[in-house]
Amino acid sequence: MEKLLAETVAPAVRGSNPHLQTFTFTRVELGEKPLHILGVKIHPGQRKEQILLDLSISYVGDVQIDVEVKKYFCKAGVKGMQLHGILRVILEPLIGDLPIVGAVSMFFIRRPILDINWTGMTNLLDIPGLSSLSDNMIMDSIAAFLVLPNRLLVPLVPDLQDVAQLRSPLPRGIIRIHLLAAHGLGSKDKYVKGLIEGKSDPYALIRVGTQMFCSRVIDEELNPQWGETYEVMVHEVPGQEIEVEVFDKDPDKDDFLGRMKLDVGKVLQCGVLDDWFPLQGGQGQVHLRLEWLSLLSNAEKLEQVLQWNHGVSSRPEPPSAAILVVYLDRAQDLPLKKGNKEPNPMVQLSVQDVTQESKAVYSTNCPVWEGAFRFFLQDPQSQELDVQVKDGSRALTLGALTLPLARLLTAPELTLDQWFQLSSSGPNSRLYMKLVMRILYLDPSEVRFPTVPSPPGTWGLDGESPQAGSSVDVPPRPSHTTPDGHFGTENVLRIHVLEAQDLIAKDRFLGGLVKGKSDPYVKLKLAGRSFQSHVVREDLSPRWNEVFEVIVTSIPGQELEVEVFDKDLDKDDFLGRCKVNLTTVLNSGFFDEWLTLEDVPSGCLHLRLEHLTSRSTATELEEVLQVNRLIRTQKSAELAAALLSIYLERAEGLLLQKGTKPTSPYAILTVGDTSHKTKTVAQTSAPVWDESASFLIRTPNTESLELQVRGEGTGVLGSLSLPLSELLAADMLCLDHWFMLNNGQGQVLLRAQLGILVSQYSGVEAHGHSYSHSSSSLSEETELWGGLPHITSSAPELQQRLTHGGSPLEAPAGPLGQVKLTVWYYSEEQKLVSIVHSCRALRQNGRDPPDPYVSLLLLPDKSRGTKRKTSQKKRTLSPKFSERFEWELPLDEVLQRKLDISVKSNSTFMTRERELLGKVQLDLAEIDLAQGAAQWHDLMHDKGRSSS
Repeated sequence: MEKLLAETVAPAVRGSNPHLQTFTFTRVELGEKPLHILGVKIHPGQRKEQILLDLSISYVGDVQIDVEVKKYFCKAGVKGMQLHGILRVILEPLIGDLPIVGAVSMFFIRRPILDINWTGMTNLLDIPGLSSLSDNMIMDSIAAFLVLPNRLLVPLVPDLQDVAQLRSPLPRGIIRIHLLAAHGLGSKDKYVKGLIEGKSDPYALIRVGTQMFCSRVIDEELNPQWGETYEVMVHEVPGQEIEVEVFDKDPDKDDFLGRMKLDVGKVLQCGVLDDWFPLQGGQGQVHLRLEWLSLLSNAEKLEQVLQWNHGVSSRPEPPSAAILVVYLDRAQDLPLKKGNKEPNPMVQLSVQDVTQESKAVYSTNCPVWEGAFRFFLQDPQSQELDVQVKDGSRALTLGALTLPLARLLTAPELTLDQWFQLSSSGPNSRLYMKLVMRILYLDPSEVRFPTVPSPPGTWGLDGESPQAGSSVDVPPRPSHTTPDGHFGTENVLRIHVLEAQDLIAKDRFLGGLVKGKSDPYVKLKLAGRSFQSHVVREDLSPRWNEVFEVIVTSIPGQELEVEVFDKDLDKDDFLGRCKVNLTTVLNSGFFDEWLTLEDVPSGCLHLRLEHLTSRSTATELEEVLQVNRLIRTQKSAELAAALLSIYLERAEGLLLQKGTKPTSPYAILTVGDTSHKTKTVAQTSAPVWDESASFLIRTPNTESLELQVRGEGTGVLGSLSLPLSELLAADMLCLDHWFMLNNGQGQVLLRAQLGILVSQYSGVEAHGHSYSHSSSSLSEETELWGGLPHITSSAPELQQRLTHGGSPLEAPAGPLGQVKLTVWYYSEEQKLVSIVHSCRALRQNGRDPPDPYVSLLLLPDKSRGTKRKTSQKKRTLSPKFSERFEWELPLDEVLQRKLDISVKSNSTFMTRERELLGKVQLDLAEIDLAQGAAQWHDLMHDKGRSSS
């Protein structure tokens, strides 16, 4: 990376602006924090020769890059950045030999969340020529560079064919967007200091990737008609979205009126999609007509397309009949500048009044650009492509080319791939380009000319138009809800607060002369919610055995915050804190660790976290309920068996008192003792809420959803009771339709969706596993759970899988503590592998905690060749290592060896001796080296031996 910045980026920056000729990178450090992949989704490729992956990535990095512009004594840089988004990775072409894939393409389908911590930005923006920039403009430019149609291509094999096509492939299709009208927009304009309500001056922004369009402003109108048409290139299906945002134009800051999003795959599926779409985050609907135009590689239907387009009224631009993609590759033997200086060539490509520019390549007359440029064509029979090769300053022309696009209409597959001689240039100056044209075609059976919507009203039997007076037609009543893509994707986390060890003593008696213990309890904070365990009296190694549940989203960077306190009569004393990164738990599904308490001399806390899997079938419900009864402890509330997700979209026909204006309605959703209140929609009998809520359900067979629609200051307008047993009988545990309110007047449109919560730890799915544990370990585990309730005769197998499945609780550590190891044999590489995870409850012999490390020997050989050693941890009784070690040995020799593990404290200043804290020997012949399970082992004295 440092070489790339110094040899490629820095020269480009120096050549881009005369004020930056002394620009240099003075420091490049990429930091130690890795990029995290939160999830992977695989799509079927457009062709059999490709594989499509979507990676949900999260990067919170400690990168540090410093730059300097010596001419202006300016220093600036980047110190830390965050990047979150969906990265699409395309593996193509697939080849019949290693590395199997010819190249990797990467890009963001939608703009990622980017946050850069700048240093010295004000200094940089003081440089002449940069003063017009802003922090936001720079961030927008960087983010846009990462989004389609921009791609990063990494060839994996030499002499790869069609590199340009891979770097900038042809679009999948074109979507023609007719922005027709909107209905029922919110009123944002106010007069006389807000006493008089006006209307709004709406306009719309349309985005697809980096393509953006802005409609005209319609003054003083809540039901605007735009009648405008735009065309966008679609590169990835599924993935890309059409986004429409509606704003109220104001002199200072424009007010947001709502937005809608639609995956382009739905347009491809329908061919033509003409519908009213509700606006999220506001009120009202927007009317769009969306047409999918296919790309034809021959000119047979061009005349038909041109005739159709002549009959379509379109503004602000006429409809297109074709697209042109220009792959600008390279140039040769361009003329030199005065004084035989190498030029900085760049290219301007123009079709009619649209001009695009390439990057500048510095100090060469044989530049390589490898860029792609795309144009819409209204009539390819008469239009031309104009190419101007210029020096970076644009003052000197190095060559020119004019190409009638009619030449492509007679070329094979509408493609020219060749060298073109430049005019007004050197005798051997030429340009290599690949030009591809595609005709835009919509099946005539689906074509309907878009019309301006008719005024609303009641149509008569004779079919005459409705009465005049309103600007748009009434939108059709939707039959189903349209929640956004995040609905129903919440996660449920089950948190087991088990026990603690070595807590500090805070209680004092007889004026502090007698040292007591502590009365510890635990506080948890996560996703805006707080939980607290019960208090264990006078115990420095308490056991709580409590279970808490919380609904969380997949937003990166969330943490579970844990604090331990000593309960006192006045102010509770602090006993330590720790944190758990939620991303790790959501990805792995399970977390079971002893965590060292921070900001205190000693103490560690045992937590278990489970990510419960949601299922859309009721077949496992009875087993889940039985598992929950088994693992529920005396100190815990009843555990959730399901997650209920509610999307409340709108209501219609609400009850109004005679002679009164519409009230301002809101809704209250309640399950058990948990409620959610929606926003209040001002003065309407048909409110649109577009809100979601989630509830934890303990017994879906007996619970119900209670909904009340209330008016501000007028009381209840209607109510609804939905037994969740109806969801259990529904397809995919989901109901999505209009529900009648019980007062006989008014309806609500909502979606109710149930997901059965399966605990991976409890082993609901683990029917094929067998376990062999001793009765003593069973009794220890049962005691640690706080005593399992009575098990019925119908569930002995369930109890066995519960108490011995997955990751059972370990017995307390011995007097010298324990070490956690994973040992297995990697047969493919003939290696013995060991991971030293951590130690816990080590013994403290002196006044200060030890500085522990772990030494490993492969006996009987005690030479340096088999010795391995972890790093040293400072002053702790519960060190964390997570270090891996390997020995290259055949399996038969490994089975004759013993692994000697010694936990030692580093040498002291006075004696220069290494203190042995404890050791354990593992006979490798007695270990299942194929399983590789992590286990705790009791540490023994030098002459002792452990049984693990």
